[in-house]
Amino acid sequence: MIQIAEFLPPDTSETVLWPLMRQAGVRHAVGGLPPADTLQDGEQPWDFMPLLRMQQLYQAQGFELAVIEARPPLNNAKRGLPGGEAEIDTVCTLIENMGRLGIPVWCYEWMADFNWVRTNTAVPSRGGSLVSSFDASLLADAPGTPWGRLPEETLWKTLQHFLERVVPVAERAGVQLAMHPDDPPISPLRGVGRIMRSIENYDRLLDLVPSPVNGITLCQGNFALMSDDLPGVIQHFGRQQKIFFVHMRDVRGTAQSFHETWHDDGPTDLLACLSAYREVGFDGVLRPDHVPTVEGDSNDRPGYSPYGRLFAIGYLKGLREAAGRDSCG
Repeated sequence: MIQIAEFLPPDTSETVLWPLMRQAGVRHAVGGLPPADTLQDGEQPWDFMPLLRMQQLYQAQGFELAVIEARPPLNNAKRGLPGGEAEIDTVCTLIENMGRLGIPVWCYEWMADFNWVRTNTAVPSRGGSLVSSFDASLLADAPGTPWGRLPEETLWKTLQHFLERVVPVAERAGVQLAMHPDDPPISPLRGVGRIMRSIENYDRLLDLVPSPVNGITLCQGNFALMSDDLPGVIQHFGRQQKIFFVHMRDVRGTAQSFHETWHDDGPTDLLACLSAYREVGFDGVLRPDHVPTVEGDSNDRPGYSPYGRLFAIGYLKGLREAAGRDSCG
C-alpha cells in the first residue's frame, strides 16, 4: 500500500506539526539532515552518529524515517568546479550511512545555484488562504547569478560523472536515488540551464547510468507542467519501477506562468493518479507538497504550514481509500 508521509524537520521545535501528524495517522516521516546545533565536536550532518541520533528522534516520536530530502553542498559538482569531487565524496558518505541505518531513499536534484523559485509567495486563494506563484516574465531582466552562465550540456556531463561515482555506492548500500525535477521546469533561468524539465530528459537520466537504484521523485506539480497526461506519466515510469518517491501537489497554468492550488481544487485528477500508482505496484512514500497557508498558520515558510498540511493529509488518505476500492471493483 502507498505510504502517506509528511516532511518533518529533524527537530521537535515545531511543537504543533509532530503531534498533528501522529493524530492524523501518519507513521512515515520525510526528513532533512541533522541540524547544526545537534552536532558534536568534529561531526558533519552526513556522518553516521548524527544520522543515528536523528533516526532515533523520529522513532521516539512514533515515525519511521523513510526518506532523506536534503542535500550536502553540491554546486561545485554541478558546475564542474574545483571542490566538486570532495562534494561527491560527501554524498557517498551520506549514502553509505543511510544504508547502514536502513533509510532507503535519498531525494536529490540537479538545480545549480538556486533551488525552487517563486515570484510571489502570498497569492490570495480560497477563503483568504495564501499560495505561491511563478511568472517568468518578471525575471526577464533579472541579473545572472554570481557564478555566471551555465549551459545545459555542462549539467549533463557533470550529472553523468556524479552518477558514475554515486550509483555503485548506492547499489552496495541499498539506497534508492530519487531525482527531483527542476522547479519550475524551464530553461534557462537567470542564465542557468535546467535539465530535469521534461519526460524525455528523465528518460535520458535513467539511461545515463542504468541501475535499479537510479530513479525519480515524481513531483506531480512539476510533471503536470511537462505533460497533460499525468496518469500516463505515472504508468510510463512506474512500469519501469523507477518511481521511488512522490510529491503530491497541483498547479494551474503553464511552466512559464502558474500558481499552486489546494489539493482538491486543481485541474489534475488526483484520484486517477492514485489509481495509476496502485496499478503499477507503487508501494513507496508519498507526501503532500506546497500546501496553502490557512487561517491560524504563519506564512513564514510558504507551502509548509502545519494546518494546511493537515487538510492535505486527510484528503490524500481519502483518495488512497477511494483508489483502493476502485481497484477492487
